[in-house]
Amino acid sequence: MLSLDTVPHIQHKIGDTDVTIRPMTADDSEIEAKFVHNLSFQSKHNRFLEGINDLSVSMLKSLCDIDGKTAMAFIATIQQQGKEQQIGVSRYASDPDTNESEMAVTVADEWQRHGIAQLLMPPLIEYAKNNGITSLYSIDLASNIAMHHLAKDLAMSCEKVPDDSRLLKYRLTIQS
Repeated sequence: MLSLDTVPHIQHKIGDTDVTIRPMTADDSEIEAKFVHNLSFQSKHNRFLEGINDLSVSMLKSLCDIDGKTAMAFIATIQQQGKEQQIGVSRYASDPDTNESEMAVTVADEWQRHGIAQLLMPPLIEYAKNNGITSLYSIDLASNIAMHHLAKDLAMSCEKVPDDSRLLKYRLTIQS
């Protein structure tokens, strides 16, 4: 079983930019708030399935309060003018009564189509696997083409949500 303090930071190079993939911490609330604030309306709608401008204090606390057991998140960051800037996030939150977790991945608009989601998902999947999660699922808008491509890359199954034709449910079975 992995714990938050044993998860390494992973370095990648995209063009000339160094990208770090690391676990999110409670100290990341400021960069998470700025990250969500700077998303386009469409990206926010794809992520939250509704139009929001900014995260409420309670929602921000909920998203950044990662315990490493029932909730886990990895963020992609770059250095911009000497400050760390978040450019993506993958996360899951599990139901304590099951071995499955709902997951989400979001990438800053200017970093979409650069492979950030593909960098964020392997550590999340590995962490979930090492903590007894057997299935990750995501409920997304059928119009979210980026999620459709990511799901295909990850060999996730896809089904329609019975009561809402606008939504699809993607599922990844994690092999132990």
